[in-house]
Amino acid sequence: MWFQLDQIAQYCDEAARNGVSELALTEHSHRFVDVASVVGPFWLRYGHEPTSATMAEYWDFHARNSLEDYVTLAQRAKDEGLPVKIGLEVDFYKGQMDDVSSLLAQYPFDVLIGSVHWLGTWQLDDIDSDVNMHEWTVRDVDQCWKDYSIALDELCASNAVDVLAHPDLIKVAGYYATSPGEFWDAMAESAAKVDVSLECSSAGWKKPVGEQYPAIGFLDRLVAKGVTFTTASDAHGRERVGERARDLAALLEERGVNQLASYTKRQRQMIPLRVI
Repeated sequence: MWFQLDQIAQYCDEAARNGVSELALTEHSHRFVDVASVVGPFWLRYGHEPTSATMAEYWDFHARNSLEDYVTLAQRAKDEGLPVKIGLEVDFYKGQMDDVSSLLAQYPFDVLIGSVHWLGTWQLDDIDSDVNMHEWTVRDVDQCWKDYSIALDELCASNAVDVLAHPDLIKVAGYYATSPGEFWDAMAESAAKVDVSLECSSAGWKKPVGEQYPAIGFLDRLVAKGVTFTTASDAHGRERVGERARDLAALLEERGVNQLASYTKRQRQMIPLRVI
Protein backbone atom coordinates (compact mmCIF):
# COMPACT_ATOMS: atom_id res chain seq x y z
CA MET A 1 0.00 0.00 0.00
CA TRP A 2 1.34 3.43 -0.95
CA PHE A 3 2.04 6.20 1.49
CA GLN A 4 -0.75 8.63 2.27
CA LEU A 5 -0.49 12.36 1.75
CA ASP A 6 0.14 13.10 5.43
CA GLN A 7 3.08 10.68 5.43
CA ILE A 8 4.64 12.46 2.46
CA ALA A 9 4.21 15.72 4.37
CA GLN A 10 6.07 14.18 7.32
CA TYR A 11 8.89 13.14 4.97
CA CYS A 12 9.12 16.72 3.71
CA ASP A 13 9.29 18.04 7.27
CA GLU A 14 12.12 15.63 8.09
CA ALA A 15 13.96 16.67 4.93
CA ALA A 16 13.69 20.35 5.90
CA ARG A 17 15.12 19.61 9.35
CA ASN A 18 18.16 18.18 7.60
CA GLY A 19 18.62 21.17 5.32
CA VAL A 20 16.99 19.61 2.23
CA SER A 21 14.70 22.01 0.36
CA GLU A 22 12.98 19.55 -1.96
CA LEU A 23 12.32 15.84 -2.01
CA ALA A 24 12.16 13.49 -5.01
CA LEU A 25 9.73 10.59 -4.66
CA THR A 26 11.54 7.76 -6.43
CA GLU A 27 9.97 4.35 -5.90
CA HIS A 28 11.62 1.43 -7.71
CA SER A 29 10.22 0.59 -11.13
CA HIS A 30 10.18 -3.14 -10.40
CA ARG A 31 7.33 -2.63 -7.94
CA PHE A 32 4.85 -1.92 -10.74
CA VAL A 33 2.79 -4.34 -12.79
CA ASP A 34 2.98 -1.85 -15.67
CA VAL A 35 6.76 -2.22 -15.89
CA ALA A 36 6.57 -5.99 -15.42
CA SER A 37 4.21 -6.25 -18.36
CA VAL A 38 6.68 -4.36 -20.57
CA VAL A 39 9.92 -6.13 -19.64
CA GLY A 40 8.39 -9.56 -19.01
CA PRO A 41 10.31 -12.39 -17.30
CA PHE A 42 13.66 -11.15 -18.64
CA TRP A 43 15.56 -13.55 -16.38
CA LEU A 44 14.49 -16.45 -18.62
CA ARG A 45 16.70 -15.11 -21.41
CA TYR A 46 19.79 -16.03 -19.42
CA GLY A 47 18.97 -19.70 -19.10
CA HIS A 48 19.48 -21.42 -15.79
CA GLU A 49 21.69 -19.59 -13.29
CA PRO A 50 21.96 -20.26 -9.55
CA THR A 51 20.16 -16.95 -8.97
CA SER A 52 17.34 -17.44 -11.53
CA ALA A 53 14.76 -18.78 -9.08
CA THR A 54 15.56 -16.04 -6.56
CA MET A 55 15.01 -13.37 -9.20
CA ALA A 56 11.67 -14.90 -10.24
CA GLU A 57 10.51 -14.99 -6.62
CA TYR A 58 11.64 -11.40 -6.11
CA TRP A 59 9.55 -10.12 -9.01
CA ASP A 60 6.54 -12.17 -8.02
CA PHE A 61 6.67 -10.57 -4.58
CA HIS A 62 7.33 -6.96 -5.62
CA ALA A 63 5.52 -6.30 -8.91
CA ARG A 64 2.06 -5.74 -7.42
CA ASN A 65 1.32 -2.02 -7.72
CA SER A 66 -0.14 0.46 -10.18
CA LEU A 67 2.08 3.13 -11.72
CA GLU A 68 -1.03 5.26 -12.27
CA ASP A 69 -1.90 5.18 -8.56
CA TYR A 70 1.66 6.07 -7.58
CA VAL A 71 1.93 9.04 -9.95
CA THR A 72 -1.54 10.26 -8.98
CA LEU A 73 -0.54 10.41 -5.30
CA ALA A 74 2.75 12.15 -6.10
CA GLN A 75 0.92 14.71 -8.26
CA ARG A 76 -1.57 15.32 -5.47
CA ALA A 77 1.31 16.02 -3.09
CA LYS A 78 2.69 18.60 -5.54
CA ASP A 79 -0.74 20.17 -5.99
CA GLU A 80 -1.05 20.51 -2.21
CA GLY A 81 2.14 22.59 -2.22
CA LEU A 82 4.52 20.01 -0.78
CA PRO A 83 8.12 20.45 -2.06
CA VAL A 84 8.25 17.14 -3.92
CA LYS A 85 9.27 16.00 -7.36
CA ILE A 86 7.48 13.18 -9.17
CA GLY A 87 10.18 10.64 -9.80
CA LEU A 88 10.99 6.98 -10.26
CA GLU A 89 14.07 4.83 -9.82
CA VAL A 90 14.37 3.06 -13.15
CA ASP A 91 16.09 -0.29 -13.01
CA PHE A 92 18.35 -1.31 -15.89
CA TYR A 93 16.96 -3.90 -18.30
CA LYS A 94 19.53 -4.95 -20.86
CA GLY A 95 18.29 -4.27 -24.39
CA GLN A 96 14.88 -3.10 -23.15
CA MET A 97 15.39 0.50 -22.08
CA ASP A 98 13.62 1.92 -25.16
CA ASP A 99 10.49 -0.02 -24.24
CA VAL A 100 10.69 1.16 -20.64
CA SER A 101 11.17 4.77 -21.78
CA SER A 102 8.08 4.57 -24.00
CA LEU A 103 6.00 3.46 -21.01
CA LEU A 104 7.33 6.15 -18.67
CA ALA A 105 6.84 8.90 -21.26
CA GLN A 106 3.10 8.57 -20.65
CA TYR A 107 3.47 10.04 -17.15
CA PRO A 108 4.39 13.54 -15.89
CA PHE A 109 7.69 12.65 -14.25
CA ASP A 110 9.96 15.42 -13.04
CA VAL A 111 13.01 13.20 -12.68
CA LEU A 112 14.00 9.64 -13.50
CA ILE A 113 16.98 8.16 -11.69
CA GLY A 114 18.67 5.06 -13.07
CA SER A 115 20.31 2.15 -11.31
CA VAL A 116 21.92 -1.21 -12.04
CA HIS A 117 20.81 -3.67 -9.34
CA TRP A 118 21.38 -6.92 -11.19
CA LEU A 119 23.69 -8.50 -13.72
CA GLY A 120 21.87 -11.22 -15.60
CA THR A 121 19.77 -12.80 -12.86
CA TRP A 122 22.17 -11.93 -10.05
CA GLN A 123 20.97 -9.21 -7.65
CA LEU A 124 24.39 -7.94 -6.69
CA ASP A 125 23.20 -5.68 -3.86
CA ASP A 126 20.77 -8.06 -2.14
CA ILE A 127 22.91 -8.41 0.96
CA ASP A 128 20.08 -10.16 2.83
CA SER A 129 19.97 -13.08 0.40
CA ASP A 130 22.34 -15.99 1.03
CA VAL A 131 22.01 -17.04 -2.62
CA ASN A 132 22.99 -13.63 -3.99
CA MET A 133 25.72 -13.03 -1.44
CA HIS A 134 27.26 -16.42 -2.19
CA GLU A 135 27.88 -15.26 -5.75
CA TRP A 136 30.38 -12.71 -4.46
CA THR A 137 32.52 -15.57 -3.17
CA VAL A 138 32.57 -17.56 -6.42
CA ARG A 139 32.69 -14.87 -9.12
CA ASP A 140 35.74 -12.98 -10.34
CA VAL A 141 35.38 -9.58 -8.70
CA ASP A 142 37.22 -7.69 -11.46
CA GLN A 143 34.84 -9.20 -14.01
CA CYS A 144 31.88 -8.18 -11.86
CA TRP A 145 33.11 -4.58 -11.89
CA LYS A 146 33.65 -4.75 -15.65
CA ASP A 147 30.16 -6.13 -16.27
CA TYR A 148 28.68 -3.46 -14.02
CA SER A 149 30.48 -0.63 -15.82
CA ILE A 150 29.29 -1.98 -19.18
CA ALA A 151 25.71 -2.10 -17.92
CA LEU A 152 25.98 1.44 -16.53
CA ASP A 153 27.29 2.63 -19.89
CA GLU A 154 24.30 1.12 -21.70
CA LEU A 155 21.96 2.73 -19.17
CA CYS A 156 23.56 6.13 -19.76
CA ALA A 157 23.54 5.76 -23.55
CA SER A 158 19.82 4.95 -23.53
CA ASN A 159 19.00 8.52 -22.39
CA ALA A 160 16.23 6.91 -20.33
CA VAL A 161 17.25 8.61 -17.06
CA ASP A 162 18.35 12.01 -15.81
CA VAL A 163 20.39 10.94 -12.79
CA LEU A 164 22.48 7.90 -11.89
CA ALA A 165 21.56 6.58 -8.45
CA HIS A 166 24.33 5.23 -6.18
CA PRO A 167 26.58 5.00 -9.29
CA ASP A 168 29.23 2.68 -7.80
CA LEU A 169 26.73 0.28 -6.22
CA ILE A 170 28.97 -2.59 -7.37
CA LYS A 171 31.04 -2.03 -4.19
CA VAL A 172 28.01 -2.53 -1.92
CA ALA A 173 29.17 -5.80 -0.31
CA GLY A 174 32.72 -4.55 0.20
CA TYR A 175 34.34 -6.32 -2.77
CA TYR A 176 36.66 -3.96 -4.66
CA ALA A 177 38.25 -4.48 -8.04
CA THR A 178 42.03 -4.87 -8.08
CA SER A 179 42.27 -1.49 -9.84
CA PRO A 180 38.97 0.32 -9.28
CA GLY A 181 40.32 3.46 -10.91
CA GLU A 182 40.02 2.05 -14.41
CA PHE A 183 36.33 1.35 -13.84
CA TRP A 184 35.76 4.72 -12.21
CA ASP A 185 37.31 6.31 -15.31
CA ALA A 186 34.99 4.35 -17.59
CA MET A 187 31.87 5.13 -15.56
CA ALA A 188 32.76 8.82 -15.28
CA GLU A 189 33.19 8.97 -19.06
CA SER A 190 29.83 7.23 -19.58
CA ALA A 191 28.07 9.83 -17.44
CA ALA A 192 29.89 12.83 -18.87
CA LYS A 193 29.32 12.03 -22.53
CA VAL A 194 25.51 12.12 -22.13
CA ASP A 195 25.49 14.87 -19.44
CA VAL A 196 23.62 12.82 -16.86
CA SER A 197 23.77 13.92 -13.21
CA LEU A 198 25.15 11.73 -10.42
CA GLU A 199 23.84 11.07 -6.94
CA CYS A 200 26.08 11.74 -4.00
CA SER A 201 24.34 9.42 -1.56
CA SER A 202 24.63 8.64 2.14
CA ALA A 203 23.08 5.18 1.66
CA GLY A 204 26.47 3.51 1.36
CA TRP A 205 27.29 4.39 4.96
CA LYS A 206 24.55 1.91 5.94
CA LYS A 207 25.94 -0.91 3.75
CA PRO A 208 28.80 -3.36 4.35
CA VAL A 209 31.11 -1.19 2.24
CA GLY A 210 30.69 1.59 4.81
CA GLU A 211 31.28 4.63 2.58
CA GLN A 212 29.16 7.08 0.65
CA TYR A 213 28.38 6.73 -3.04
CA PRO A 214 30.46 7.58 -4.99
CA ALA A 215 33.84 6.69 -3.49
CA ILE A 216 36.22 9.63 -3.11
CA GLY A 217 38.37 8.55 -6.06
CA PHE A 218 35.30 8.23 -8.25
CA LEU A 219 33.86 11.51 -6.97
CA ASP A 220 37.06 13.36 -7.85
CA ARG A 221 36.96 11.96 -11.39
CA LEU A 222 33.34 13.05 -11.81
CA VAL A 223 34.10 16.58 -10.59
CA ALA A 224 37.01 16.78 -13.03
CA LYS A 225 34.61 15.82 -15.83
CA GLY A 226 32.25 18.65 -14.89
CA VAL A 227 29.41 16.29 -13.97
CA THR A 228 26.51 17.78 -11.99
CA PHE A 229 25.25 16.23 -8.76
CA THR A 230 22.18 15.58 -6.69
CA THR A 231 22.23 14.36 -3.09
CA ALA A 232 20.27 11.42 -1.73
CA SER A 233 19.63 9.47 1.44
CA ASP A 234 17.93 6.52 -0.29
CA ALA A 235 15.43 6.62 2.57
CA HIS A 236 13.24 3.62 3.32
CA GLY A 237 11.73 5.25 6.39
CA ARG A 238 11.04 8.77 7.64
CA GLU A 239 13.94 8.65 10.10
CA ARG A 240 16.41 8.43 7.22
CA VAL A 241 15.09 11.24 5.04
CA GLY A 242 17.93 13.68 4.43
CA GLU A 243 20.27 11.52 6.49
CA ARG A 244 23.78 13.03 6.67
CA ALA A 245 22.85 15.58 4.03
CA ARG A 246 25.26 18.08 5.54
CA ASP A 247 28.10 15.55 5.36
CA LEU A 248 27.39 15.06 1.66
CA ALA A 249 27.30 18.82 1.16
CA ALA A 250 30.71 19.13 2.83
CA LEU A 251 32.18 16.46 0.54
CA LEU A 252 30.98 18.38 -2.50
CA GLU A 253 32.00 21.82 -1.19
CA GLU A 254 35.52 20.56 -0.54
CA ARG A 255 35.70 19.92 -4.29
CA GLY A 256 34.31 23.29 -5.33
CA VAL A 257 30.76 22.11 -5.97
CA ASN A 258 28.27 24.70 -4.72
CA GLN A 259 25.14 23.83 -6.70
CA LEU A 260 22.92 20.81 -7.10
CA ALA A 261 20.86 19.63 -10.06
CA SER A 262 17.10 19.86 -9.66
CA TYR A 263 14.60 18.62 -12.22
CA THR A 264 11.15 19.71 -13.33
CA LYS A 265 9.46 17.86 -16.18
CA ARG A 266 12.86 16.24 -16.76
CA GLN A 267 14.54 19.58 -17.37
CA ARG A 268 17.54 20.40 -15.19
CA GLN A 269 17.91 23.58 -13.16
CA MET A 270 20.76 24.34 -10.80
CA ILE A 271 19.96 25.29 -7.19
CA PRO A 272 22.16 26.20 -4.19
CA LEU A 273 23.87 23.28 -2.49
CA ARG A 274 22.76 24.43 0.97
CA VAL A 275 19.61 26.17 2.13
CA ILE A 276 20.59 26.30 5.82
